[in-house]
Amino acid sequence: MYRFLPGAARMTELELLQTEIATCTRCPRLATYIREVAVQKRRQFQAEEYWGRPVPSFGDPAARLLIVGLAPAAHGGNRTGRAFTGDRSGDLLYKVLFETGFANQPNGRMVGDGLRLNGCWISQVAHCAPPENKPLPSEILNCRHWLRNELGILWPTLRAVVVLGKIAFDGYLATLKEKHEVNRPILFGHNRLSITGEHHPPLLSSYHPSQQNTSTGRLTEGMFLEIFERARTICGTDGPAKQVHCSLKVNSDML
Repeated sequence: MYRFLPGAARMTELELLQTEIATCTRCPRLATYIREVAVQKRRQFQAEEYWGRPVPSFGDPAARLLIVGLAPAAHGGNRTGRAFTGDRSGDLLYKVLFETGFANQPNGRMVGDGLRLNGCWISQVAHCAPPENKPLPSEILNCRHWLRNELGILWPTLRAVVVLGKIAFDGYLATLKEKHEVNRPILFGHNRLSITGEHHPPLLSSYHPSQQNTSTGRLTEGMFLEIFERARTICGTDGPAKQVHCSLKVNSDML
């Protein structure tokens, strides 16, 4: 069952979990791909040292809001080592999180840039960048226990969950069903609010803030902002947790 841990113990368990994520090699195809990308690099990033490993989750251990994404980008999170950092999706996400009080600055460029999440935790259903941004079902399944363990730590204080895209939506529900009975139909749709069970945090689904979705107008900044304005309201009238600057990150020194 889920346990309510005091702040220091919660932080320690999350730190240990992120270190385990960063050293995972369960999926040979992905492990090979992210190493190859880190060697070949993209031309504009030739001078940078790529992370080239599974990308840990990131955020505030006292999170009221959980955000679940799909997977790191090959030249985004796989380069910088932090979720939604260094790519177009992250540019939009962190801008909106800042505007709604869940982040202390409107951008995230690299680890160590001062970004802190306030009352918010970002995870993904796959922690390795997949070829063509498409993890295999077996790879998502291999990664599911990381989200399950995070839910075990974060669940007591969560007030809302936002999933970014249909694959993240399906992955979160599959993880949830391993611990809780979900006996009602839950449908994906942008800005759809779902109740997955008694005493569960409400689930808000959104289109993924991918460059394809934003460039075609399927997802606009206004549409995305509305998701997190709703999440802020659900999380409580006092808004996100105070800026305690206890956000976690994993770097090479921790491995």
